[in-house]
Amino acid sequence: MIAMILGLSLTMMASTTYASDDHQHNMDDHTHGMMSSHHHDDAMDDSHHKMGKGMQKASGMFLVKKSVDGYDVTFHVMKAKKGMEHGGSHHFMIKIEKGHEIVGNAMINSKVKYPDGKAQTKKMMKMGDWYMAGYDLKHEGKHQMMILFKTADGQKHKAGVYYPE
Repeated sequence: MIAMILGLSLTMMASTTYASDDHQHNMDDHTHGMMSSHHHDDAMDDSHHKMGKGMQKASGMFLVKKSVDGYDVTFHVMKAKKGMEHGGSHHFMIKIEKGHEIVGNAMINSKVKYPDGKAQTKKMMKMGDWYMAGYDLKHEGKHQMMILFKTADGQKHKAGVYYPE
């Protein structure tokens, strides 16, 4: 059902804007892939991420696609429908592709840094072609949405966006 709703919602999106990505994420390998800290540094070279930018918004939905280490990563945030608030007011969803093929065997940890500076980390679960975690994103201001994903080759990749833009 979520896949059908997601498919319908994605086809209804019309406008394209750009998102900013002037941040870097630091990972601590001793936390088994969980995100441990975050630093802002405008002078930091993030070119190893090879991030492309693109965002679509319609009807309160949020969709950003970035290129990360040769993978196309799509960030999608949408308000949970009444009765579907599993884990929070919003669904934070990720889709990973490589060469137009869905990467369905990644392990993904997510982290949200709230406008008040507090943070929450959750492991994402597989839902069709997407990975999902629920978060409460009702707070005023920007939320920093971050992921760390591990691919079958054992490599770790990280990316993030701000919601809302």
